[in-house]
Amino acid sequence: MTIHKAERLPVQRGPAAWNAILPRQAGSAPLDDDITVDVAIVGGGFAGLSAARRLRQLDPSIRVAVLEAGGLAEGASGRNSGFMIDLPHDLQSDDYAGKGVDADRAITALNRSAIAFAKDAVDDYAIDPAYFDPAGKINGAATETGRKLNVSYAEHLTELGEANEMLDDKTMHDITGSRHYVAGLYTPGTVMLQPAGYIRGLGAGLRRDGVHVFEGAPVTAVQKEGSAWLLSTAKAKVSAAKVVMANNGHLESFGFARRRLMHVFLYASMTIELDETTLSKLGGRSRWGVTPSDPMGTTMRRIDGPQGGDRIVTRTCASFVPDMNPSSESVARAARVHRRKFADRFPAIADLPMEYSWAGHLCMSWNGAAVMRELEPGLFSACVDNGLGTVRSTLTGIGAADLVMNRPSDTAAHFLAEAEPPRIVPSPFAEIGANLYFRWKEWLAREE
Repeated sequence: MTIHKAERLPVQRGPAAWNAILPRQAGSAPLDDDITVDVAIVGGGFAGLSAARRLRQLDPSIRVAVLEAGGLAEGASGRNSGFMIDLPHDLQSDDYAGKGVDADRAITALNRSAIAFAKDAVDDYAIDPAYFDPAGKINGAATETGRKLNVSYAEHLTELGEANEMLDDKTMHDITGSRHYVAGLYTPGTVMLQPAGYIRGLGAGLRRDGVHVFEGAPVTAVQKEGSAWLLSTAKAKVSAAKVVMANNGHLESFGFARRRLMHVFLYASMTIELDETTLSKLGGRSRWGVTPSDPMGTTMRRIDGPQGGDRIVTRTCASFVPDMNPSSESVARAARVHRRKFADRFPAIADLPMEYSWAGHLCMSWNGAAVMRELEPGLFSACVDNGLGTVRSTLTGIGAADLVMNRPSDTAAHFLAEAEPPRIVPSPFAEIGANLYFRWKEWLAREE
C-alpha cells in the first residue's frame, strides 16, 4: 500500500483581499460522507478548477471532485495581482524576456490558449465580465534605468512580432494619475482579472455542471488501495481511480519534489475604497495595471466599482520561506514598505489608509520548470507556477487533465519536455542566501 501523508497544511497570513471585497458567498455543501468519483483533484485554485473543467470538456459524464483546503479564492488565487499575461514574463530575468525567440513564441501561444480557455469559461458560466477585462498592461519605468529595460524588452517583443507601444511621462500621468513614472511600455494582450471573482465563478459553474467542489476539505493523506486511490479528509474519504495534485508548493508537503521547490511569498496591500474627494485628487483612469520595468520593483493596480470598489493595490517585497509559513511580522514589514511606495506615487493622497495587507504563496523552481506529469500510476501533478499563477496554473491544470484522459496535447507535451527542477541547497543556507538576494534586488529596484 502506497501512502503519502501531508506534513503540513496551508497557512494564510492576512486576508485574501480580492475575496474580501466581494459580496459574501454561500459556502459549499460539507464533505461529511464518503464518496467515489473517477477523478479527485487536490486544490481548488486556478490549476485545480481548470483541470476539472478540462476533464468535463473531454468527457461530460466523468465524475470529478475538487477538494479545497480553505475557501475558494482564500488561498493564492485570491492573493495575486490579477494579471493574466500572454507574453513572456520571466521573473528571473532582468527585463522579462525568456529563453530565446523560438521558446518565447511557443510560451506565448500556450499562454494565449490559457486565456482563451478562461474566456470560454467566463462565457459558459456567465461570469461577470468585469472580472475578466482584456485591457492589456503597462510596464512602468520610474528611472532612466527602468526606461532602458523597457526598451530592451520592446526590442525583444518586436523581434517576436508582438505589438507594443512606448508611453511617455504625460501619457503615464494621464492613465495613472501619478507623476512617478517617466515612461511606460504598453502591451495589449494581458487580461486584468478580479481573480477571486473569476475563481468563484469558475467554481459555481463547475457545480452547476455536476462537479463536486468541496471547500474546507483539506486532504491529509493520499494512499493507494488496490486499484483505487483513497483521499482522507477530516470527516470523510474520497475514493478515485485517478488523482490530480493541484496544490502548487504543497506538493512537497506530500513528499514529492523534495528540496527542488522554492517557496516564495509576495506581499500586497489594498486601500480603502476611494471617495469622491480622493478620486478628484487622484485623476487618471478608473482601471489600469502597472508592472515594474524591473521584475523586483513594485506592481500597482487600480480597480473600480464592478470589481469590488475604487481601490489601489500595491504589491512588492518577497521572502523565501521554506516551511511555507510566513510570519505576521513579514506582512507588517511589507505593509510599511507599501505605504512608502504608495506615497511616492500618489503624494496628494499619501495618507489614504490601507484596508488589507497580506502574503501570497508562489512556488518556483531554479530552472523555471513546472511539475506537470504522472508521479505514480494514476497520480498526476499540476504544480509549480513559477510566479505566473493565473496563466501557468491554468495551463498545468489543462495539461494534467489531458494526461489523465490520455489525450496528447501541445500543453501537456510542453511541460513533459521540461527538465526536472534541480535540487536546491538545504536550509538555512538557501533561506539566508535567497532573502539576502531579494533584499539586494529590491534595493536596486527601489524606485521602480
